[in-house]
Parts: sequence; structure tokens; C-alpha cells
Amino acid sequence: MDSDNGTCNSIINKNLFLHYSLIPSVLIILVLSFLERRSNKTKFDDKLLLLDGRFGVVIPLDLVGTFSNRWTFGFAFGAIANRVMSLFNEEYLPPGVPSWARALGLLVGAVEVGLSYYPIFACLTTDKQIVGSVTGFLYTLSWFTVTLIELISCPYGNIYGYYEKVIFDWPSMLCLVFLMGRFVHIFIKCIRIYLGADIRNDEKCFLPIHQAEHVKRLFRKPVLEQKGWFERNIYAWDPCFKFPSRMIGTTVLSLFCLCIFISLEYNIFRHVANLLYGLEEQMAQMAPEITWEGFNQTIVSWQEFNEALTAVWFFTTFLACAVTVSYIIHILVCYRKHMKRLWVGQRGFLPVKFQKPSPSQCMAAIARYSSWQVAYILWGYLIMHVVQCLFGLVFVYALVFPIKHGQTLELLKGLGISILTIAIAVSLIISQFLVAGKFFLQKKINPEDKQKPLALNNRKAFHNFNYFFFFYNVILGLGACIYRLLTSLILGSWLIARIDRSILQRGYESADMGYNTWIGMIYVDHFHTNPVLVSFCNILLTVRAEKRLKEMPMSCAFRDSGGPRTSAKSRTRWLLYYTLLNNPRLIIERKQKQMDDTDNRNIVLKTRLLQASVLEVGNRNLHQSSQDTN
Repeated sequence: MDSDNGTCNSIINKNLFLHYSLIPSVLIILVLSFLERRSNKTKFDDKLLLLDGRFGVVIPLDLVGTFSNRWTFGFAFGAIANRVMSLFNEEYLPPGVPSWARALGLLVGAVEVGLSYYPIFACLTTDKQIVGSVTGFLYTLSWFTVTLIELISCPYGNIYGYYEKVIFDWPSMLCLVFLMGRFVHIFIKCIRIYLGADIRNDEKCFLPIHQAEHVKRLFRKPVLEQKGWFERNIYAWDPCFKFPSRMIGTTVLSLFCLCIFISLEYNIFRHVANLLYGLEEQMAQMAPEITWEGFNQTIVSWQEFNEALTAVWFFTTFLACAVTVSYIIHILVCYRKHMKRLWVGQRGFLPVKFQKPSPSQCMAAIARYSSWQVAYILWGYLIMHVVQCLFGLVFVYALVFPIKHGQTLELLKGLGISILTIAIAVSLIISQFLVAGKFFLQKKINPEDKQKPLALNNRKAFHNFNYFFFFYNVILGLGACIYRLLTSLILGSWLIARIDRSILQRGYESADMGYNTWIGMIYVDHFHTNPVLVSFCNILLTVRAEKRLKEMPMSCAFRDSGGPRTSAKSRTRWLLYYTLLNNPRLIIERKQKQMDDTDNRNIVLKTRLLQASVLEVGNRNLHQSSQDTN
């Protein structure tokens, strides 16, 4: 190993191990598929009785409505962070691949990576927990061992050098250690259940507990709670809401990939800075041989540029990193806010074109959301960092260096002229609003109105006012156009990582593919995890199961057993009476075959009696509530 040059020869080639890992990966998938039984049998099951419904489809991860083991799947996503970053380097492409086939080569490489890490996810989701925990632990241990041996034998890389592999692999190794501990925990729990020390809980609840609590809260009277500053302005924890595993996994993967990306960016910048300082030293050595007077000034300018670039780059690195991390967290907040709005039927926050999205686009969006979110975060950080660095250099050359070189008076003079010009332009714009509201609008119709009506007054004066300001507004329009351009540049570079917000103008949101992915994803979650809809489906499934249980022959003995029995006719009459008691007007709307005057008088009498009973019950409840309050 040559540590000075940052190059070495590793004992194990992890890329080669990735290719060979497909063999045990396929074997593990076949074993889990053999243990998985299919609910719908095919013709092959009748011909081959040994199958007995086996070789079912193995699910690595439910990206739609999984709320259990969220952080476990989050660390499973983190285990592939190094491989996700290596996809950007195109290192899976063999040499000599033509440019037109690069996309296909990347597709093959991505499928290979997904297949090699497939057993880790499949062993976490399988119902055969003993087999899944053992095979998952061994497979995860093999990846951890190979990665550790490669890091110990050769921590340097061939591209960036200086502990490149350590930067790439430490988040994945941390996640692999967590997954090994998780597999051991699952195995110990299964052994305890087998020995009778613990109870097996194989029941899969169709309705999650937090969604049931959300529906219960809808039927209760809302209670106003005093919230602190953090809950009012930043985030308020809701016990009846849980983020799905997809959002947690995407967040963990984004944070790990961002950490790797920032480390590699710093390594690249250090190489660039060394080249710039080396060029500076060469220029300093050439200075005695060159008699040109401006050469020394060029050396000083180059030194200042290197110092300014280094300082600005480090400062903006922390600023861009903090903003990007806040975006990752803020996307979770926006997800919860958007989901709650969709649950209550509020779609006004979405553009009109997205209020009825295509189902096929939504299903495709849920598949690509996590990948696109990671890519948007990384490239958004890089673009934002570069733009911030450029603005930082402009600030240094416009303010810092003039003060450093003793040009403070000239700087203040230029700033004063610029500020005065901008202040005059802004004051003229504001004065147009004030004059228009004071002299060219009619008075308020009612004194209580907040604004004057949009009715023109003093027409002749307004036409003269409009004519003379027309020429100066051309100059103001030029400044406003430049301001609009700068604002779009700044906001566009700052918000490009926000996939939950479109950076395009209104009417052009459909051209933003990232925003389309976000809208499709939240719509899929809205239609598949809406607590009210899931609760309703759970009630239907429960009633259906009870009905089937009653229709079973074995349940006849339980039907004849002692206990209170209620006929269906009596239950229907009671429900009808309760409905009419709370809604007396429905009595008149009921269908009647033939009614005479006596029947009508009876209906009116019943209606009055029901209304009186309703009033009596209401007064009794009101009296009781007043006593409780006292």
C-alpha cells in the first residue's frame, strides 16, 4: 500500500463480490418464495400436488401503507446509501460501452444492486421469522465482513483518495450493524415464543391503532390545548398520525447520502484548493525573474482570490447543509399537512390541473418518489451551494476587499448613491399607490368598510397622472425586471431540492416532473391510507366475518345457548325509532301506501310527541351539563 499517493491494493474487490452475491441472493429468494403460500392456486398446483400453493411472490417492502418496523426499514435503506451514491459515478458500466447504451447499462447495474440487497428487505418482511432472521443475519454479516476487510486493507480510493472508501461506507456499515442486531432480536423473540415464554401475535390488523384513534377523535368534541412556541411555529406532535415506512426510509437515506456527498465535495474542493495554492507558489517563484510591474499585483489578487474562495466555500458549506437538512425535515411536515388537508376534502392548495390526477401517473409516482427525492436533495444542495458561493464572492469583492484596501470612503459613497437611487425608485412606486388610493378612488360606501370601492374618481386628473408617469414607469419596469430575475434565481436555487413545491410559474406546474411525483404520491397515500375509508372497510370486513361465522354449521350450538337474543326485525325497528327520534321531519317523508285524514292526524300527533321528547331529552342534558360545570 502506498499511503503517500493515496493508492493501495485491496484484498477483496467489493464490486466483484457484488456480482457473486447474486448467487446466494437468488437462493435466499427461492427459499423464501417456497415457504410463501399463494392465496390463489393455479393449474400447476393441480398437476403438481407437491407444490400445494407454494412459491408465492416475496415482498421486499410495502411502499404504500406500512406503519410497522418503520425505523428498521429506514436503516435498511441506509445500508444501500453507498451503492446509491456509486450509481452516480457510473462505475457499473464496463469499459467500451457505447454512449447510446449507457442508459441500458445503468439499468442493468441498478437491477443488480437491487437484487443483491433484496434478501435483506425480504428477510425483514417474511412471515417465516426464524428462517428470515437466520438467513438475513448471515447475509448481512457477509456484507459487513467484506466491507470491513476492504476498509482495513485499503481505505484509499482511486478517484478522490484520502479515505474515500471510509467516507463512502461508514453509514452503510452503521446500518448493517443495526440490522444484524435487529435480526438477532427477531430470532430470540421467536425462540422465546417456541419455548412458551412469550405469546405469538400473528394477527394482522387491517386498521392500524393510530388511524382508529384518529377516527375516534373525529367523533369527540375538539379540545383546545395550550401549545408552546415550538408546537405553534415549528412542529406539533400528533399521536394519531404516523409517517409510513417509505417516508422514514427516504428521510434516512437522504441524510446518509447527503453526508457522503458533502464529504466527497469537501475532498474534491481540497484537491482544487491545493492546485490553486500550488499555482500561487509557482507564480511567487517566478516573480523575481519577471520585470513586469503588474505581475506582483496579479499575485496579490490571486492570493486574495484563494483566501476568499476558501473562506466563502467553507461558510456556504455549513449554510447549504443546514438548509438542506431543514428541507428534509420540512418535507415530512408538508407531507402530514397535505395528507390532513386531503382527508377533509380540501384540495384548494393544489393547482387545478392536479386536483384530478391520472391514476396511472399516481401509481408510477409512488414507485419513483423515494429515488427522485434523494436525487433532488443531492443536486439541490450542490446547486444551492454553488450559487451561495458566487454571491459570497460578490459580497467579498464588493464590501470586504474595498474596506481591507482602505477604500472605505469610496465604498460608502457608492453604497449611498445606490441606496438613494433604490429608495427614490421604491418611494415613487409607493407614492403611486398612495395617490391612487387618496385622490382617484371614491369614498367608502359604509364607514365600517375596510377599503374603498373600486370606482374611479377625478377622471381627468387620473388621465394626466397616468400619462406623465408612463415615461418614468418604463425605467422602473427595467429595474423591476432585474429584481424579478434575481428573485427567481435565488428562490429557484434555494427551492430546487423541495420536491413538494413547484418552482415554475402558475399554469406551468405540469412541466415540473418532481412536483408531479409528489402530487401522485400523496394521492396514492390518500386513497389507500385514509383513516375514515380504512375504518369503513374494516367495519365491512368485520360484519362480513361475523356473518360468515353465524352461517357456519358449528355455530348452531352457540346460537341455541342461553343469553340475550335480539331478532333482526326488533333491531331494525329500534334503529328506525332512534333515527326518527333524532330527525322528526323524516316521518312526513316516509313512504305510505294509502292514508286518510285520520292517518295524517296520527302522523302529526306522533311528530309532535317525538319533538317534545327530543326537547325534553335536550333540556335534561343541558341541565345536567350546567350542574357539572357548577
